[in-house]
Amino acid sequence: MNDFYEIRKLLQDKADYQARINLIPYDGTPEVKENASGKYIYIRKRIGSRLTSTYVDIYSEDLYQLLLRNARELRELKKAIRKIDKKLSDLGYVSSELHPRVIQNLDFARANMKSNIYDQAVLEGVATSFPQTEDIIDNGTVNGMTASDIQKILNLKHAWEFILDSDVIQAKSDYYLLCHIAGLVNEGFFAYGGRIRGVPVTIGGSIYKPPVPVESVVKERIDEILSSGRDTIDIAIELCMYCMKTQIFIDGNKRASVIYANHYLIAHGNGFLVIPEAHVPEFKKKLVAYYEGEDISVIGEFLKKNCWKTF
Repeated sequence: MNDFYEIRKLLQDKADYQARINLIPYDGTPEVKENASGKYIYIRKRIGSRLTSTYVDIYSEDLYQLLLRNARELRELKKAIRKIDKKLSDLGYVSSELHPRVIQNLDFARANMKSNIYDQAVLEGVATSFPQTEDIIDNGTVNGMTASDIQKILNLKHAWEFILDSDVIQAKSDYYLLCHIAGLVNEGFFAYGGRIRGVPVTIGGSIYKPPVPVESVVKERIDEILSSGRDTIDIAIELCMYCMKTQIFIDGNKRASVIYANHYLIAHGNGFLVIPEAHVPEFKKKLVAYYEGEDISVIGEFLKKNCWKTF
């Protein structure tokens, strides 16, 4: 049993490190080249026996130092993953093969990840356009946006990369996975963003005041939903709605709940669930009504009709 928990922790750490690697836009060592027109920064990387050099931008000391830090961080993350792989091997862990339908679903989700992150950012009130969101996802920064909004989008990318890891997608969609996702979406905003809320909160635009959650009750309710035997989409929607209404964490509940529900859906090869920009106003109205006592079937039917994407 101890090995089980150690393997689980190692796999989570590995997926987390891999997600961080995916946030770094350039893989290689920065170098400065100079000619008659000025100085320019390139990224040098060896692929097999071939040395490649990719243009980045006109030289600036700030950009050069940033790329040096990125290169150091990349080396450290790759080294950490190699250590984890060795520990997993020592523990006898062998990754099982994914069902072809799940592999297809992972590809489907990855192909739509930028659009999904944009829609989630809009739901959170982040002032962004799709091209800006794309720039942040690809390059880690963009002009004309606050540092806070950029961080939220990078955190969404990190959390999506985490759940789309081939090992993580095989993990149970339980309370502990939810907490880890919440920690990722709250990174840079709260020191313990994945810890259960211990203070009262209010919800803007609603008379509903969620009670302070009790960890044992939350775990039990999540397990009940997971074992209910209903259709996969109905379970995913109830997981999402329960976590939002309970306001389990101090912040980031909608972001964490949607990504958590998607872990369950994708793990069962059943598409993904994201509220498109065009449906955000109607979703918010139905969410408030659900908070204030309307049956879950109403918002559930709305989500199935407008927000559930299958392939």
